[in-house]
Amino acid sequence: MICVSVTPESRRLAKADLFNAAKQCDLIELCLDRFLKTPDVAELIDGVDKPVLISCRSEAEGGKWAGSEDERVRLLTQALGSGAAYIELGHNIASRVPVTSTIKRVVSFTSLDKPIGNTTSMIERAKELSADVIKCVWPTPTLDAVWPMVSVVRKQQDTPVVGLGLGRAGLTFSLLAPKYGSPWVYGALEKGMEAHEGQASLLELDNVHDWRNIDPHTEFVAVVGFGATQKVTIATFNSAFRRLKMNVRCLPLEIGKFKHLGEMLDILNISAIVASRHLGEHILPLAEEAEHAAFAGRNADLLLEKSDGWHAYNSLWRSSLKALERRLRKEEEEKHPIIGRNILVFGSGPLAQTMVYGVQHREGQVTMTSRHMTDPEMEEDEEEEPTICHECGATIQREMTQSQRLAELFQSEYIDFDNVCESKLDTVIFADPKLEMGYLAKQLNPAFFHSQMTVMDVSTLLDDSDLIAESRLRGCKVVEPTRVFEFQFGAQFKSIFGRELPREAVLDGLDVES
Repeated sequence: MICVSVTPESRRLAKADLFNAAKQCDLIELCLDRFLKTPDVAELIDGVDKPVLISCRSEAEGGKWAGSEDERVRLLTQALGSGAAYIELGHNIASRVPVTSTIKRVVSFTSLDKPIGNTTSMIERAKELSADVIKCVWPTPTLDAVWPMVSVVRKQQDTPVVGLGLGRAGLTFSLLAPKYGSPWVYGALEKGMEAHEGQASLLELDNVHDWRNIDPHTEFVAVVGFGATQKVTIATFNSAFRRLKMNVRCLPLEIGKFKHLGEMLDILNISAIVASRHLGEHILPLAEEAEHAAFAGRNADLLLEKSDGWHAYNSLWRSSLKALERRLRKEEEEKHPIIGRNILVFGSGPLAQTMVYGVQHREGQVTMTSRHMTDPEMEEDEEEEPTICHECGATIQREMTQSQRLAELFQSEYIDFDNVCESKLDTVIFADPKLEMGYLAKQLNPAFFHSQMTVMDVSTLLDDSDLIAESRLRGCKVVEPTRVFEFQFGAQFKSIFGRELPREAVLDGLDVES
C-alpha cells in the first residue's frame, strides 16, 4: 500500500485533503498536531472510503504539537473510537493509550539526528507495547543510514515493520520495502506537499519507479545518485523493463562508505551499478578490475559483478563518439570521420581524460586546453598531487598547467586557453562542467564559435548548456545531448542484460524529465 500524510490546520482543509488523498492512495495518515482547534476525528473521517491512520506527533518526533503530553494522550485516546483503521503512538506514550480491538496500533520510534542503533531492543519494546505494526523513522542521507531500516524489515517476520527515511535516500527504502513485505510506504500527495524534504511524490513513485509492480521476486539494478540525470536513467530503464516484461527495477543509491558496500549489494542481489558521468569517479574504487578506458579517464559509468569481483567500464566515450561520428557523416559522408581528425577537447578532469582516450582510441588526434590556473597563480595553501606518468612512472613537472600535464601524459597537443579563439580546429568537445562563456579571464569568448564548427558538450545533463545554445545561434553543427544519452543507455542496457533497449523507453524517460 501507499500511505499519504495530510497535515491540515482546520476542519475545512482536512475534509478537502482527505478527499483528494483518497482518490490516489491506499492509506491516509491524518496528522492532528497542526490543528488550531481540537478536531472531531470521527466527523472528519466519516465518508472517507480509504483506511485512515491517526497520528499526533510532538516536535521531538518531527511533528508540530504545541500542547502538553497529557493533552496529546487525551486527544489520541479520544480518536480510538473514531472508526480509523490505525493509530500511531510514539513508544514513549503508547503505554498510556488503551489497547482496543477496533483499531490497530502503530508503535513508532523516531530519531531526528541519526539512525537508531539497537533495533533489536526497539522491536522487543514495540511488542511489549502491543504493537500491530512497528514504525521506524530516522535520517537517511546514504545507503549506510538506510541499511539498518532495510535489515529490520528483512528480518522481522511476526510483527510487520514500516519505515520512513528522512532525506532523498529514503526513496531507497521505499522501493525495497515491498520486496521484503513492509505493509506500506509513504509518499507525498503531490510536489510541494512533502512530509519531509526530499520525499517522493505519488506521481514519481508510479511514473518513474513503477513502485506498485515491485514484489518479492523483483531484482534491482543500482543507479548512483538522485539528480535529474539519474531520474531519466531510472525512468528509461524501468520503461524498458515493463515493455520487455522483465521483473527488474532500478534502485537509486547514495553511496557513503565503501567498507560494507559490497556486502550490502550481495544481500540485495545487485550485480550491476549505473553511474552518471559526474559520479563515475566516485564508484571506481569498488571495482577489482577496470577496462583501460575507465582506468585512463578515472571514470566508470557501469560496474558489473562477475565471478572474480566487480569490473568497471566506461560507455560514455563510445556513446559520445558514436554520436559525433554520425553527426560528422551527415556533412562529409566519411565512413570513419574521426580517423586522423584533430579534435579540440576542453577540460582536464575525468570527463576530459575519458574523451581524450576515446578520440585517440578511434585514431583521431587531440589538442587539449583548459581554463585552469597555472601553479604560480594558485593560493599558497592549495597543494596539488604530482602527476605520475603511467607509462614510465616519472613525475611530470609541476610548473605546467593541469591540461599541459595531461597533454604530455596522453601525448597530445596543447593550446593555451587564452589563445583558443585563434585555433583553426573545427571539431570541439566540451568536457568541463565549470566552463563559462563571457569576456573575462578564464571564460570562453562567444566569438570562438563559427558556422563550420561541429560541437559536442559531454558535461551537460539533459538540457542545452550555454555553450551548446550559443553554438546553435552561431550556426554550428551540434551533437544533440539526448542522442548521446540514447546511445549510452542502449550500451549500458545491452551490457547488463544482453538485450536491445527499446527506443520507446528512451522517449518515455526523456518525457518524464520534460
